[in-house]
Amino acid sequence: MYGIEGERWLPETNVAWLAGYEGSQPVRIGNAATDQVQLDIFGEISDTLYAARQIGLGPIDQAGEFQTVLLEHLESIWQSPGRGIWEVRGAPRDFTHSRVMCWVAFDRAIRLAEQFGEPGPVDRWRGVREAIHADVCKHGFSVKRNSFTQYYGGETLDASLLLIPQVGFLPPDDPRVVGTIKAVEDNLLRDGFVMRYSTAAVDDGVGGTEGTFLACSFWLADAYTLSNRRKAATALFERLLSLRNSLGLLSEEYDTIGKRLLGNFPQGFSHLGLINTAHNLAHRRGPAHQRANRAAQEKVDDKDD
Repeated sequence: MYGIEGERWLPETNVAWLAGYEGSQPVRIGNAATDQVQLDIFGEISDTLYAARQIGLGPIDQAGEFQTVLLEHLESIWQSPGRGIWEVRGAPRDFTHSRVMCWVAFDRAIRLAEQFGEPGPVDRWRGVREAIHADVCKHGFSVKRNSFTQYYGGETLDASLLLIPQVGFLPPDDPRVVGTIKAVEDNLLRDGFVMRYSTAAVDDGVGGTEGTFLACSFWLADAYTLSNRRKAATALFERLLSLRNSLGLLSEEYDTIGKRLLGNFPQGFSHLGLINTAHNLAHRRGPAHQRANRAAQEKVDDKDD
């Protein structure tokens, strides 16, 4: 994490004498997330490196060496609890999404090595990838809820679980994926939009309530598309489009009670979701299909061997 001037030391302090926007204290300088463990980022890095080669970008100097060093570190820490994609301030957990993204990190590195000749201990990576997959399926899924859960041993839900089919961890028609989408619909939808998680059930160290999270709502639309529920995906996408302001911009969240945009504005995360979902609906092989099928093809190849 870096400050706006490139700072790498970002100690967090509360500015008690400032009320914050509409009384939204505490006002903070710095960010405690600089000291957090967030394992999901390793998967995002590997997926980006692989996607870049897939679309025709040439090899990046020292990318293979960088990835090998990165995964050597991840191999030693992937079983560690962390703070997850949402940078929660509560107790560290074995977040299911984080572990899925650890699987993505090794999966994409393996494919880079096999398809493009990038260096690395591929046989060992395959073993780690298999171990992570088995670990998530065993500890991240609740038979009681018929759904993957936010963290190992818990029963709470998290919208990041909607990404499981999109990253290719499991196919969209897997019963566990179908059950997870249903559980999100039943528990995290608020007036047609998706919450990140239930603030009443999750100790995120912040407290209070929040609006529906727009990026997560786009993820649900993408999950619908992958599941061949195009009418539901289109309807949700059109509802999301209706939230834009006069300039076509979206914020981080939407307040379904006050009927207004809420949080960081404009929010790149929301607009990235809008663009991806638009492409997913407009093309037979949009970003969600492409990302999912990169890993799905690996499984087909393994069976053919």
